[in-house]
Amino acid sequence: MAHASGAHFAFTDRWGGVSAAPYAELNLGGAVGDDPGAVRANRARTAAMLGLDPASVVWMNQVHGKDVAVVDEPWHTGGIPAVDAVVTARRGLALAVLTADCTPLLLADPVAGIAGAAHAGRPGLLAGVVPAVVEEMLRLGAEPDRILAHIGPSVCGLCYEVPEAMREEVAAAVPEARSTTRQGTPALDVAGGVAAQLGRMGVTVSGRSGVCTLESADHFSYRREHTTGRLASYVWLDG
Repeated sequence: MAHASGAHFAFTDRWGGVSAAPYAELNLGGAVGDDPGAVRANRARTAAMLGLDPASVVWMNQVHGKDVAVVDEPWHTGGIPAVDAVVTARRGLALAVLTADCTPLLLADPVAGIAGAAHAGRPGLLAGVVPAVVEEMLRLGAEPDRILAHIGPSVCGLCYEVPEAMREEVAAAVPEARSTTRQGTPALDVAGGVAAQLGRMGVTVSGRSGVCTLESADHFSYRREHTTGRLASYVWLDG
């Protein structure tokens, strides 16, 4: 979706690509066992659809941490660092997040020309990747009340069942992430936790996907299929 301010936010589903089962069809993850040629074709196809140069998209080596990298160009082949958030002050440079149940967070301050993207699963939420990426944007000149924040498709709080001890550990740090499944068992609402952490930093959520990846057959879900593809979420600002 394009914002009037020149910010762009895009989220893929699993259709329209060339990957074979169990990665069918539009797998954009390069580290899940799929044919690398299929992944390259899928990334090129998606970039073309978005009006982007596939060679000018910044990907991450996501490790469920809170480290943030500031970038002004795509990584050189083989040099992608282990980070879970990226920030750029370069307009036109697209940042991408890969997920298959975790929460993708896209951020943009169109006035300052700063964009950010973060991968927030349960460990990342607990580690503080959300405040970390916002803090890096603010350091570069973004303002909290100008930041547009979009939360993409992820497993919902009614489906993400976890052990009671795990729920308590996360809820102690992010109370808004506490949830319960439809069956009454302990669960986590990671997207809700992400929204709450943003709110505490003065950032209002501009858009939040209503898609639960576990429930949607149109999206990849690690919890549902284990061996599966990855969705991608993209953010960039007009040059």
